[in-house]
Amino acid sequence: MSEATLPAQPIEDIAPAARFRAVRRFVRHRLAMVGVVMILVLVLGSFLGPHLYPFDDLRIDMRNRFQVPFMGPHWLGADPLGRDLMARLMTAGQVSLAVGFAAMILSTLVGTAIGAVAGFYGRALGGALMRFVDAMLCFPNIFLLLTLAAFIQPGVWTITAIIAFTSWMEVARVVEGQFKTLRERDFAIAAMMIGSSDARIIFAEILPNAVAPIVVAATLNVARAILLESYVSFLGYGIQPPLPSWGNMLNSAQQYLTSAPWLAIFPGLAITAAVTGFNFIGDGLRDALDPRLDA
Repeated sequence: MSEATLPAQPIEDIAPAARFRAVRRFVRHRLAMVGVVMILVLVLGSFLGPHLYPFDDLRIDMRNRFQVPFMGPHWLGADPLGRDLMARLMTAGQVSLAVGFAAMILSTLVGTAIGAVAGFYGRALGGALMRFVDAMLCFPNIFLLLTLAAFIQPGVWTITAIIAFTSWMEVARVVEGQFKTLRERDFAIAAMMIGSSDARIIFAEILPNAVAPIVVAATLNVARAILLESYVSFLGYGIQPPLPSWGNMLNSAQQYLTSAPWLAIFPGLAITAAVTGFNFIGDGLRDALDPRLDA
């Protein structure tokens, strides 16, 4: 079932027992638990690992240039300058994961705001906003992202903003559908009847009941943001050396695919693990938060 069609129910109708059942369903979702473990390993390795690992990501060791993994002092091998590959992977993980989470937050905020206005007010305003969303969706994300990146000075924050700007549309469609449904529910109509302001109805009454599909969409957006950052950095328009990211590590490794394949294999595995882990968590959340399973 698509997150865009995930049914919603008033938060006051969800008993503590139902919330407990949702948590239990998530914990019992094997792929979701695999995803949680994968993401925990990546996050702890990226942010805690550099403080425990003996090598620095910028330290040059010319005597061990192109060291093969597990065959010398550098655990995962060394790059053409003798820099420790594992240290660089951990530092790159900080950048890639930070871009993923920050882009997710920005895209979720923008998509939720536009979707909420479009779904609540409908008619001309809602129609105009959703046609704008449809127009944005007509452009493939990667081409729109590359076009914007080519005209903007690359950096962590600029790439994060560009990715968020090209990733909010799906969230807007999800939220718009939820708001159109929830504004017709009894609790929303009652709030209108007693004269509550539009802002109170949107933020205090409807939005809390639309959290479940928004959380699912946001989780999947992290995976998409990490993948988009990798695309752009691999093509040379994203995070620029010497600051490493998983994407630009792949870019630097492409000329050594035959002589030193591990330079590309390990960043590729990190990207795959991050994207797969967040997708597994998103699938688990979608199944766990489905209110029909409490019927």
